[in-house]
Amino acid sequence: MSQNNILVPIDFSEESHIALGQSYNLAKYTGSTITLLHIFDSSEQDAQGKLDKLAEEVSTQSGLKANVMIVKGKMHEQIIKVAEKINAIVIIMGYNSSKGMMKIIERSACPVITIKGKDHHNGCKHIVLPLDLTEATREKVSKAIEFAKFFNSTIHIISVRLHKEKRHEKKMIAYAHQVQKFIKEKGVPCFSKTLEGKDIAQLVLDYAHEIKADLLMIMSQKEFNLKNIFVGTTAQRIVELSEVPVLTIRPMRRKSVARF
Repeated sequence: MSQNNILVPIDFSEESHIALGQSYNLAKYTGSTITLLHIFDSSEQDAQGKLDKLAEEVSTQSGLKANVMIVKGKMHEQIIKVAEKINAIVIIMGYNSSKGMMKIIERSACPVITIKGKDHHNGCKHIVLPLDLTEATREKVSKAIEFAKFFNSTIHIISVRLHKEKRHEKKMIAYAHQVQKFIKEKGVPCFSKTLEGKDIAQLVLDYAHEIKADLLMIMSQKEFNLKNIFVGTTAQRIVELSEVPVLTIRPMRRKSVARF
């Protein structure tokens, strides 16, 4: 296999086919091989044949190389295991409401892009980057810059707070300006906006819809205080409800993160 691999789980549903189509551009930009993974069900008939045919379609439609793998086991366990085995740079998968989906998002060592809905742009012109005040969010900023450079995107920073939660307002605004300056210094167009309301997840989703975003970026660690708002249940609701593809990153375990 090539050094870069993008893992696309395939259950032959419409959602998984949409996710596969969305993987083409990223694979081209990163020089990656697409690995089609099917989790074996004892009732499945001719999965190998269908997967091989799909790999041929990938090659015909995109000019990209595609590998195929079929394994048996629990969906979330096997997807995480295979991603580690092939050193995947990202997992791209169609969203479903199973508990296993959230386990993949929470436990995957590599970023996970979940795709819901049917109409998605070709490319990635606008990336929405919600900010909180945790050190781990800096990893999300770095990944956003990386994606923006791949796709020649504009990053839209949003600082979001509840009506009743004002004690972090000044810090959030100052931090958003700091991040915006940092992103622009990296040569990436960037805008910043502050949002306030009663529902954090809905504010983010409404803004992403308003600017016709192509990607939403969040973190997957458990929430532990009010500084850390784009994780846990808030992140889960964004993933569940977003019609815009969502890129979820699990933060690295380390003692400190370099500040901007």
